[in-house]
Amino acid sequence: MAAALPDGNLIVPVIKNADQLNLMGMAKAVNDLARRSRDGKLKPDDTQGGTYTVTNVGTFGSVLGTPIINQPQVGILALGAIRKVPAVVETPQGDFIGIRMKMFLSHSYDHRVVNGALGGQFVQRVAQLLEGFDDKREI
Repeated sequence: MAAALPDGNLIVPVIKNADQLNLMGMAKAVNDLARRSRDGKLKPDDTQGGTYTVTNVGTFGSVLGTPIINQPQVGILALGAIRKVPAVVETPQGDFIGIRMKMFLSHSYDHRVVNGALGGQFVQRVAQLLEGFDDKREI
């Protein structure tokens, strides 16, 4: 994850064993690392051993960002700001223009490790899960 510091810089602490955490565990880890980042209480181990980063460029009002991989990690996903925009809505009665909430996802990955087709399918699946979010769904 990327955490904004009070001086405007960013630091990238690592959520250890993220694949073993449920949503509540992930939220607790993110909040803990963000707090310790802002308070200057991270340890060197807190910024090492990461494999993938998720960053929220939307926090700064940006609709879109081009994330750069933090080596030796293999990928990074950037989430843009959610904005109301005009969109084509398809219905059985015909198409119309409606206002919808939209967010851009930007995904960069190391092609030496991640096949481009799999990288595209991954971000497509993330988009599907976000668009069809169900808080009752078992994870």
